[in-house]
Amino acid sequence: MNRPRILIADDTPASLSLLSSVLEPQGYEILAVSSGKDALKIAERAKPDLVLLDVMMPGHNGFHVCRTLKAEEATREVPVIFITSRNETESVLEGFRVGAVDYILKPFQAEEVITRVATHLKISRLTRELQQRNAELEAEMSRRVEAEHAHAKAAQRLSSMASREAQRWGLEGFVGNSPHLRNILADIERLRQFGKTNVLITGESGTGKELVARALHHHSTRADGPFIPVNCVAVPSELLESLFFGHTKGSFTGATSDRKGYFELADGGTLFLDEIGDMPAALQAKLLRVLEDGEVTPVGSTKSMRVDVRVVSATNADLSAKIASGDFRQDLYYRLGRYTVETPPLRQRREDLPLLCSHFLKVFATEMGMTPPGIESSAMTMLGRHSFPGNVRELKNVMERALILSGGKTVRPEHLQLVMPTSTTTVMTVTTPTSFTAQADSVPLNLDEAEHTLIRRALEQTGGNVTEAARLLNVNRSRIYRRMPKEGQ
Repeated sequence: MNRPRILIADDTPASLSLLSSVLEPQGYEILAVSSGKDALKIAERAKPDLVLLDVMMPGHNGFHVCRTLKAEEATREVPVIFITSRNETESVLEGFRVGAVDYILKPFQAEEVITRVATHLKISRLTRELQQRNAELEAEMSRRVEAEHAHAKAAQRLSSMASREAQRWGLEGFVGNSPHLRNILADIERLRQFGKTNVLITGESGTGKELVARALHHHSTRADGPFIPVNCVAVPSELLESLFFGHTKGSFTGATSDRKGYFELADGGTLFLDEIGDMPAALQAKLLRVLEDGEVTPVGSTKSMRVDVRVVSATNADLSAKIASGDFRQDLYYRLGRYTVETPPLRQRREDLPLLCSHFLKVFATEMGMTPPGIESSAMTMLGRHSFPGNVRELKNVMERALILSGGKTVRPEHLQLVMPTSTTTVMTVTTPTSFTAQADSVPLNLDEAEHTLIRRALEQTGGNVTEAARLLNVNRSRIYRRMPKEGQ
């Protein structure tokens, strides 16, 4: 049996050497090149089973190489994984838009690279098996029943692998014993047998709405199906219909092949729509139609297809106010919110603080190869007095920084860097390693203008890094994305 062939393209010799030394002992044949141009030549000649691409390379960058590979019949089905130090949301989205299957950030762990390469090689192999089985079904009608059974079994294996792969994106256990948390767990258990009921999750940013959505899926009759998460704010407006409902080859410029949409990908499972309150009005109408009819029509097609999808949505917005202002459809609200789960802010479940702190310290210490440290009582008292406007997400960031600053030793008050509002206005001081301060006399009194000013200064200080700017301001990234066009970013 031939060894799987992996093409690695990176203009940094050290990275090429490290990746080769990590993967070669696993039994793979390694082809290493230092430019995008060479990568395309080798891929055309050698037909690799998987490609590892650096984004930033001289000449043809990784996005161009991936786009070219996906445009060629011979390399269209080859899985591409980006390995890069760029973690901006737009960079990640661009990687998936051009056809990549995964995205690994530098510096990477050897075990992480080995696991993900093996996973995507297996998914690719199973996909080929499915395609081969489909061809056999058409050619051997006399064996239709037996072949269809094998096809369904292979599809289930592929779907389960995709589901397990999705779980690694931030899935953590529920930690705490507060009444609010027990109510959420009771809701999840109550909904276990109601896998067709759409659920709306409400709550402030950082309260764990996606965690609840994943738990609803994995503790339901749909657990063997896919879980497809979609951030409604991050979806480009010009690609909305194509991404949600799919498209056919030639339906628009750049549509070089048929592409499944989110609904078809989630068939038999769960589609999670995060920040549903910011969904454009035009898409709201189309989403309502799908929920009513259970059918989707790909862009460029005249044929509809039935889909069996449970929609779990989440929002930190006041949907009642949006309905009143005409920004959100009331009929869609009733379709999405057949059952509502509310995630409480951390200030309403302070009794869970000690358990959450210990949990996050254990998680990060394990990742860093440390023994989980304890927390001084004075530090815990300090945490108990903090309002945590960023909720559990903020606490998670605070604990990670505290572990780093303490060097893995007992966490003391001086290791805690908390966002401390100086007043009820938008003026704030953020005590992070790179602090951000907005003086009262330099911020406009108009709230809308003040928000523009703070976001612009945060982006300037972080060199345009939206993730870091959001962390400094303690807001969701989507809030900054909505403001960036107005700021001319």
